[in-house]
This record gives sequence, C-alpha cells and structure tokens, in this order.
Amino acid sequence: MSAGGGAADAFAAAAEQLRAATFRSDFVVREIPSPAGVAPFSLALAGDVRPTEHGDSPYGTGRFILLHDPTEPDAWGGAWRVIAFAQAPLEPEIGTDPLLADVTWSWLTDALDSRGAAYHSASGTATKILSKGFGALADEGDGAQIELRASWTPDGPFDAHLDAWAELVCMLAGLPPGSEGIAVLGERRNANG
Repeated sequence: MSAGGGAADAFAAAAEQLRAATFRSDFVVREIPSPAGVAPFSLALAGDVRPTEHGDSPYGTGRFILLHDPTEPDAWGGAWRVIAFAQAPLEPEIGTDPLLADVTWSWLTDALDSRGAAYHSASGTATKILSKGFGALADEGDGAQIELRASWTPDGPFDAHLDAWAELVCMLAGLPPGSEGIAVLGERRNANG
C-alpha cells in the first residue's frame, strides 16, 4: 500500500467516525462542502442550534473542519488539524463584558478537556461584535455577537473533538450541557450583522 493510500484510508476512517456522531436533538449538524486547497483531505460540518424551517438559527451556529495532510505542516505539528468556528447572538449588556472573549476561549478548552480530547498547537480568536441599527434597520436596535475561530492539532479520537465543538456552540447559544429539551426563554435578538 502506498503512503497516499494509507493517508486516504486513515482519513476515510476518521470521516466515517465523524459522520456517525450523534448530537443533542436541538443541535442539527449536516455535512457541507470542504474548503479547497487547504489540505489534501478534509471534511466540513455545519451545526445550528434550534434552526428554523429555513435552516437559519436565531441562537447559534458553527462549523467544524477536519483536515489531514500526511506531510505534517510545521504549523500543525502533526498530520491532522481541526478548524472550528462558533457564533451566537448576545444581549448587548453581555457583549460589553470585558472577560467575554476569555470566557469563550475557556469554554472551548474546558469542552475539549471534559471530553478527553487531547490536543496541542491551539490557536484562535474570540471576537465580540457590537452593533447598532440605522435607517431601515433602526427598529432592530442594538445587538451583540460573540465569534470564536480556533484551530488545534488533535491527539486521540476525532469524535471527542467534534463533541467538544458541539458543546461549545450550544454553550454560546445559552444551552449548557444537560439542558437538552429545556425551553429557551425569549428569542435572542438579531445581532445586526
């Protein structure tokens, strides 16, 4: 078997593991097209918290991408890399909290740790977005969002990393672990952007 065949087989097994994952009923995950040219092998998933019939979620959304490059790029420190994105609207008062970005990053690392999802070479940004509507959007008022963009090199089962990402997206949307089936009080505001 060639090295390329071994890499393809390893990636196929990882992709099968991720595709077989199950999630809480209020978090809907689907496969989406992978980014081109980033790595020889990739799988991309999108997740939405309590999406509407049109697929949009007023609560939170995210993306999870597993990359595999058998040449082990220096920045990765290995042959595998996870790229994760999570976004959720917030009440404007929460969006001004100076510790919000730190808490968001800690929710990611706590979710990885609680799942036993070993990793290294982590990097990312947590971005707070505050907005105010004008003109035709003035009625929407003030809004806020939190976005986390992160990547890390996974060590160990890939499904644990996927579970940690799903937990993070749900946490940002106001659904902590163990809250499946619990009603959300009031709909989050549109974050105007």
